[in-house]
Amino acid sequence: MTAAGIVAEYNPFHLGHAWHIAETRRLLGEGRPVVCVMSGHWVQGADCAVTDKWTRSALALEGGADLVLELPTPWAMASAETFARGAVSILAATGVVDTLSFGSECGSTDELRQAAEALDAPDYPAKLRSALDRGLSFPAARQEAANASCLSTPNNNLGVEYLRALRHLNAAMEVVTVPRRGAAHNGSQAVDGFASATRIRQLLRSGQEETAARLVRPGTLDKIGRISSLAYVERAILAKLRTMDAGAWAALPDGGGAEGLPERLVRSARQALSLEEFYALAKTKRYTHARLRRLALSAFLGISASGRPPLPPYLRVLGCTGRGQTLLREMKEVCSLPIITKPAQAKALTDTARQLFEAEARYTDLYGLCFSTPNPCGLEWTSSPVIRA
Repeated sequence: MTAAGIVAEYNPFHLGHAWHIAETRRLLGEGRPVVCVMSGHWVQGADCAVTDKWTRSALALEGGADLVLELPTPWAMASAETFARGAVSILAATGVVDTLSFGSECGSTDELRQAAEALDAPDYPAKLRSALDRGLSFPAARQEAANASCLSTPNNNLGVEYLRALRHLNAAMEVVTVPRRGAAHNGSQAVDGFASATRIRQLLRSGQEETAARLVRPGTLDKIGRISSLAYVERAILAKLRTMDAGAWAALPDGGGAEGLPERLVRSARQALSLEEFYALAKTKRYTHARLRRLALSAFLGISASGRPPLPPYLRVLGCTGRGQTLLREMKEVCSLPIITKPAQAKALTDTARQLFEAEARYTDLYGLCFSTPNPCGLEWTSSPVIRA
């Protein structure tokens, strides 16, 4: 059985996500199973997921997915390049995914592939340095160096990184891209009934459930329950940042030790009275807001560059349907990595894989503080995958 693969955060799962899955099946065949690699409790925008990963997995299964695998936090909360490489490696490791489907603003795999080739060209680093030296921001410099206007939008950018990851990993997958429908990635308003996940989170966190309910599948808000917010741990994050010296900052993923960034971060952390003030003090054209957010949250969670192996060393099942269970049985024969279907199985992991799972358990414990009433510790070891008939 061959399957289509999708990479997502589903934060939360909304009408646009359901449409992407349905459109993928329309293009590839209605009987095609869909395997989703989904971020866990911490997401690429350096934020806590709006609700826990098991609830989001259940919503994805109801919306058309057959199997949901977790993208571990060190890759889920990373740059687009690292995020894509980690997720694609998981899909490749399954041994059953032969097609990658992703959304894009342009809807053209040819255009995205040209951009991917430009970013991997031998002369790209020199072009990038030249653009940065002229004072361009990193995103603008990257776009100019690659001569690729498609890199100006987030879904196109991720699509390019998926294509680069497929090449670097020698992963034999076909690619389809579904044109993004409705609101832009960070759009503040719904378009044709489709809103961005960013907008839906804003509505949920500001108590506008009635408006949010029209932008997700029926019954979604009842299942989501309590809503998380990084505001509950802001002072804890600031406390961590105030204790860090330049060496501690440099040890983080993308810490910028060679660029002189750690010293700037030390100064900013000691002056800031809020996270937004920290980002404002530390930001330059070269150091984007997104990168600074990831650094701050990595510091809080205790993610280090040395603690993130090149690729995820196991597959963690968050949920599956009956068809997903059939797929799992096949994967046990062809998968190139250990498959964790029950938390207790993680105790049999060795070395780096075991350390990574134990770290994920700590990240889940810290996620539990992002609610008005904290969750208890230990949920990573006691929560089983969601099964939907």
